[in-house]
Amino acid sequence: MLDFLTALREGDSEHVALSATSAGRTVVAVRGFHKFAVKDGLARLDPSVGVRPPSPAKRLPKALALGDVEAILEAAGAAGTILSMRDRALLELLYGTGARISEAVGLDVDDLDLTHGTVLLRGKGSKERIVPVGRFAREAVEAYLTRARPDLASTGKGTPAMFLNARGGRLSRQSAWTVIVKSAERAGVKAEVSPHTMRHSFATHLLEGGADVRVVQELLGHASVTTTQVYTLVTVDSLREVYAAAHPRALA
Repeated sequence: MLDFLTALREGDSEHVALSATSAGRTVVAVRGFHKFAVKDGLARLDPSVGVRPPSPAKRLPKALALGDVEAILEAAGAAGTILSMRDRALLELLYGTGARISEAVGLDVDDLDLTHGTVLLRGKGSKERIVPVGRFAREAVEAYLTRARPDLASTGKGTPAMFLNARGGRLSRQSAWTVIVKSAERAGVKAEVSPHTMRHSFATHLLEGGADVRVVQELLGHASVTTTQVYTLVTVDSLREVYAAAHPRALA
């Protein structure tokens, strides 16, 4: 059975090598067949016992180029309306802190400390972390809080939520998702963009800028550094380009 799995992955003169995902599906099907054969008395032994499908390759997070991020942020606030001010503040905060979309829409006004430039985020398992907020995000959020949120809040029943919808209630996760997608479309960004894209871009750009992986782990709220290390794979191409350009024998 192990030889069969090896043949699936490596291929031969008559068969094309399969990816880990395709080979895994094949192994699962074969294991099911052998289990059925033993159960119905068609075979005495199951040769597939103990054979596990290959682990699928890790998919790299999709990060945007800095220029694309900046174009999306500009597009979000381009209209100059109350809602566009909210949208710009939301996206600046997402990219500026690496917050999950659920953490951003779950924020209350009191969770943000503009004086010290920090925000309290509540992550998975109700775990809290304090994350610094950069100047661009602070300015966008402050403009929204002073010039836009009061008008939105006047249409509602009163809520401590930071980001409000047009009816004065807390902005939903789905509505925030739409804000990001529409802003990317207006910016002309062709790549697939989602709330998690902003988080991926935040982490990738930090690492490319020289940030320590454990610092990024804390900022993202990952329980294990192993999760954060996936982002280091994204920066390999950048490292390769620098190496090729700088090392005297890189092309040897």
